[in-house]
Amino acid sequence: MPGITAWMGLGLIGAPKAGETVVVSAASGAVGSVAGQLARIAGGRAVGIAGGPAKCDYVVKELGFDECIDYKAGPVDAALKAAAPGGVDVYFDNVGGEILDAVLRRVNVGARIPLCGLISGYDGGEIAIRNVYALLVSRVRLQGFIVSDRMDLWPGAMQELAGHVAAGRIKYRETIAQGLESAPRAFLGMLRGENFGKQLVRVS
Repeated sequence: MPGITAWMGLGLIGAPKAGETVVVSAASGAVGSVAGQLARIAGGRAVGIAGGPAKCDYVVKELGFDECIDYKAGPVDAALKAAAPGGVDVYFDNVGGEILDAVLRRVNVGARIPLCGLISGYDGGEIAIRNVYALLVSRVRLQGFIVSDRMDLWPGAMQELAGHVAAGRIKYRETIAQGLESAPRAFLGMLRGENFGKQLVRVS
C-alpha cells in the first residue's frame, strides 16, 4: 500500500518529467522513500527532506536520492535554495506546515503538489499555510488524494512496482517492533519520525 500510494500520487498528480526537480518530505518513510525513487526512475532530480544525518545518509546513499535536507539542522528554506537552485517542479508532501511553506517559496510556475499526508498536524495542532500567494502566482496544482479511491489502478501499480523491486531500482526498509505490547511505543515513535521505512509490529 505505501508503494502504491507513492506511485499514485507521483504518477497521477506530480507527473514528473525528465530533468525536473522533485522534492519529497518524510523521505526516509515508507511512502516518501518510494516516491523519490520513482522520481529518479522517471528521470527527475530527487531531493529528500528527513530528520537527522542518519536518515539523510540512508536517503542518499541507499535510496539514491540526489540530495537530502536535514530539517533538524537549520532553516529548510536556505537548505532548499541550495539543494534546488533551479526551483521545485514537484513536491510530494507528507508533512504540511512549515516545510510546505518553505517549499512554496521555491516552486516554479506550473508546479504540482500531491498532498499525501499532514504529519505536522497529527498531534492535533493547527496546520497553517502562510505562503498561499505562491499557489496563485506560480499556478500551482495542489491536490490531496487517498490511495483507496482508485482500486482499479492497484493491479497495474503492483506489477510495475514489483518489477522495479526485482530489478533493484526500488529499495525499501522496514522497522519492526516485537510484540503487541510494543505497539503504542512504535506508533508514537513513527509520529516522532524514529522509523526507517514502514513501521511494523510483529505479534507472533
